[in-house]
Amino acid sequence: MIHALTLLLLCQLAGEAIVQAIGLALPGPVLGMIILFAGLLALGRAAPALEATSDGILRNLSLLFVPAAVGVVQHAAVLRQHGLALFLALLVSTVLTLIVTAAVFRLVARRLEARKAARP
Repeated sequence: MIHALTLLLLCQLAGEAIVQAIGLALPGPVLGMIILFAGLLALGRAAPALEATSDGILRNLSLLFVPAAVGVVQHAAVLRQHGLALFLALLVSTVLTLIVTAAVFRLVARRLEARKAARP
């Protein structure tokens, strides 16, 4: 378990170091996850210890949201001041995302149907 946790943290550290060194507009942990994913693809499988450690983290994932909830409570004044604007921005962006997703799905479905119809 310690080796697997060390691997996860090293991937996160590598991602953070690369982001800081290059100045990428990408969170370091996301780049670390990409590095881990590339390593797993290269190996073709995950080690049993890594699977067990990852499962343990996922089972307790709700605990990782505690800092976010504390941040929301700490910034309650900002939420009160700009709450309506934030709500509207979230609502509009969610609706736009749904519309674009549906449009892309329909486009891909049409192209797949056209490709099937064109095949002999």
